[in-house]
Amino acid sequence: MKKIILFLMLLFSVFIFSQTTKTVYTCPMDPEVISSKPGDCPKCGMTLRKKIIVIKPKVVAKPEVKTVKPKTEIKSTGIKNKAESKIKAKVEKKIDVKKVKKAKEDDRSKLNLNSKNKIQDKTLTPSKSQPKPQSQPQKYTCPMHPEVISDKPGKCPKCGMDLVEIENHSNHQYEPEPQNSVLKRNSGNGKVSFGGKTVRYDLYVKDTIVNFTGKNRRAIAVNGKLQAPTLYFTEGDTAEIYLHNMLKENTGFHWHGVILPNEHDGVPYLTTKPVKPGETHLYKFKISQNGTYWYHSHESLQEQIGMNGILVFNKREGEPKVNYTKEIPVLLGDWSDEDPMQIARRLHMANTDWYAIKKNAVQSYWEAIKSGNFGTKALNEWKRMEAMDVSDVYYDKFLINGQPSSDYSNLKAGDKVRLRLANGGSSTYFWLNFGGGKIKVVANDGNDVVPVEVDRLIVGVSETYDIEVTIPENKSFEFRATSEDRIGHASLWLGSGEKISAPDLPRLKLFEGMKMMNGMMEMSGNMKPMNMTMGNQMMDMNEVMYPELPESQRKMTMKHMNEMMGVKTKDEDHSDMASEASATGHENHSGMEMKEEKSIKRLSYNMLKSPEKTILPSENVRELKFTLEGNMNHYLWTLDNKTVTETDKILVKKGEILRITMYNNSMMRHSMHLHGHDFRLINAKGEYSPLKNVVDIMPMETDTIEFAANQDGDWFFHCHILYHMMAGMGRIFSYENSKPNPQLPNTKLAWKNFLKDNRMISSMAMLDINSNKLHAETMTMLGPRWANLNEFHTNWDFNHFDGNFKVGRFLGKFQWALPYVGFRVQKSHEIMENEMLHNTEIQHDHKKTWFGQKRIPKNKNTFIIGAQYLLPMLITADASVDQNGKVLLELSREDIPISRRLRGNFTVNSDGEFNTGLRYILQKWLSVSGNYDNEMGWGAGITLTY
Repeated sequence: MKKIILFLMLLFSVFIFSQTTKTVYTCPMDPEVISSKPGDCPKCGMTLRKKIIVIKPKVVAKPEVKTVKPKTEIKSTGIKNKAESKIKAKVEKKIDVKKVKKAKEDDRSKLNLNSKNKIQDKTLTPSKSQPKPQSQPQKYTCPMHPEVISDKPGKCPKCGMDLVEIENHSNHQYEPEPQNSVLKRNSGNGKVSFGGKTVRYDLYVKDTIVNFTGKNRRAIAVNGKLQAPTLYFTEGDTAEIYLHNMLKENTGFHWHGVILPNEHDGVPYLTTKPVKPGETHLYKFKISQNGTYWYHSHESLQEQIGMNGILVFNKREGEPKVNYTKEIPVLLGDWSDEDPMQIARRLHMANTDWYAIKKNAVQSYWEAIKSGNFGTKALNEWKRMEAMDVSDVYYDKFLINGQPSSDYSNLKAGDKVRLRLANGGSSTYFWLNFGGGKIKVVANDGNDVVPVEVDRLIVGVSETYDIEVTIPENKSFEFRATSEDRIGHASLWLGSGEKISAPDLPRLKLFEGMKMMNGMMEMSGNMKPMNMTMGNQMMDMNEVMYPELPESQRKMTMKHMNEMMGVKTKDEDHSDMASEASATGHENHSGMEMKEEKSIKRLSYNMLKSPEKTILPSENVRELKFTLEGNMNHYLWTLDNKTVTETDKILVKKGEILRITMYNNSMMRHSMHLHGHDFRLINAKGEYSPLKNVVDIMPMETDTIEFAANQDGDWFFHCHILYHMMAGMGRIFSYENSKPNPQLPNTKLAWKNFLKDNRMISSMAMLDINSNKLHAETMTMLGPRWANLNEFHTNWDFNHFDGNFKVGRFLGKFQWALPYVGFRVQKSHEIMENEMLHNTEIQHDHKKTWFGQKRIPKNKNTFIIGAQYLLPMLITADASVDQNGKVLLELSREDIPISRRLRGNFTVNSDGEFNTGLRYILQKWLSVSGNYDNEMGWGAGITLTY
């Protein structure tokens, strides 16, 4: 009898096990996609992976739950449910549209937990017999001093820095995945389908004229306006967008952040053919996302003068969502009256003095002396660095929705507004704040995040944020976007009545930034090594320049920077006192003499948390590392000291996980954007790290992103600061064994044209017209490295002149060295006299050079070979030797910033020639000048600069 009972029990166990396991196929990138058959993910195209699900029969195992009906009823209901499931499955097979059930729904069906049964789903609501384990209390720590742990938010007792949350990973296993959360990407039914409607837009692109400063300037209008229209779709729709090119040049649109077929991505010659004048081009793709995105031209520099607009992808009907009184698209922009090609040329040639003058950011020696920063300025130039600034271009206006200011007056107290914001600026970062109080961030780069309230945030170039604000009173409150360099702002007024401005951001303390920069930089030009890794905007080193912050906070930021680089500071004793205060429980910061002042809470990437787990498979991971580098000498911006035109494509295998670590070894921020993919930005939230398509990497930061390689074709990865991208800061990810791109049948020609479009050729020229001489210089950069330099000066009789013509290649990532070849032409009284005496065989007493050689060359025209090198104090050393062995060494410095508009220069060489001069800048093309030349005497005149 016992054997029979044991056999029956074994048989029953096998039967139960067979009923509680299921083999399914799921997507590593989109775990909500579940299929009973192998294949590709209908959402992202990645190969589904096999997974066995064990279904625990909780309902049967807990008969003590009072709400459970008798077993007979459960069985009968179960039979009915199974029959309904089979009928439903047959119907779904006949439908062409792919539908995929969520794992939890499938499990519920197996367990007979249909809603008609009125049985609670225990996986969502724990019963009293199975209480939910209590989560550990939230802890807070200091980013600089991780040994500091607190039970509540506040400031670090050691350094005064705001404490941040410690992610409590032990809590995650108990967090239920809400079935109806408004934060879920596709939470309502778990089905992926493209059964929505086809939505068509027609975009007509043509030239127009705008006037923001009293001057008419060319811009590009889309459907008659500077800002392209906002395009609305619903997830599941099919987009049909017709671009009608009415320009006299090529154009096109890139759909920023949108996951779509490669041939519609919109990068000329890389993914999509350019739309030529008079042509109409169709972009057609299915909408598989919801959120805020935007679109812009990827053709040359068109983005600077228009060609951008907002994309709104609404959630499917029936999906849970937050209701707002008003949803407002907000497109930020920057406008310059100057031609974008001229801006790029000036940057490439380091001819941006006029921008610094207009922004009042010269940081001259006179300003340094007045402010007590002469030593700071001298050290800055000793380390061969340019003046401190946070942006490169002077903009005349900053725009919101194509205007410096706009109003939405039909709002009242208590109204909740969602701002769908995209930074469409070409090279401007914007600080965002609100006159009505705090702002709540609810999404970033199109992906929902757990809402977080802050006082302000900085939005990187091309980033999108969904921001929630509440109108506190029946007044008009300003939502303000201030340029990072704080020379201007744009406004959006919400509500009607008395105007309440957003907080002003005063001008930066640039010499404080220069001090910080001096401490961070080695003589080699590299950043000093750090004893800790900084990333995800954890620390804003520019705080040292923010006048609105308490002085104690600015000093503490400087102290943190020094600590991370191992530099001892004078405040070490204060730090020790603060440590003692912490140990004794006294946290009033008396050791640092810190005042109790209200801190300003800013957003950092470490505060962004995805509402869903975003972890990727740990197998088949490929790691890449890039160092972001560059210099302002000739505006070279690179990854690993190579531009996109100097490297091959990076081959990618479909199905692998790419993990990319980037270190910013430059003094500029870089807004890195990946086309056609979402990536995980690894931050303090661990498994809930946010999904993004743009990451802003601050100087000295190290950030890591990862994504599933699930696409096809070639995809651009680049800095989205327009002029950095055009200077070459990018890479191409190319999927192996991709299907042919129908838009680019000749791939070799397309790649050649892409490289041509991304290889800059720029020139500059200077002409001194003085009473004692003429002096002319020209320089042409042929791509990122090669250069042609020409110089010629003469007296007005043209019987005493000297000319040098050189071609060379800049070496190194800082481009301090330039080896070259060329030729020299000379004519002077001494040369003519030497020729006459040589013909008569009369001895002549030759003057000597510094090196003991005869100063007068044997030939008027000579071949030369030499090199230039940038010395400390920005002095250029130029050493050359001609075909006869004569050596010439020249030391020179141009544009010494004596005051805001006054510039000095000097030249001295081994032949004993010397000249010096001053020029006063009247406008960007014209200066008045004076000089002294030891061979031509005193002179005055004008200088023309191009």
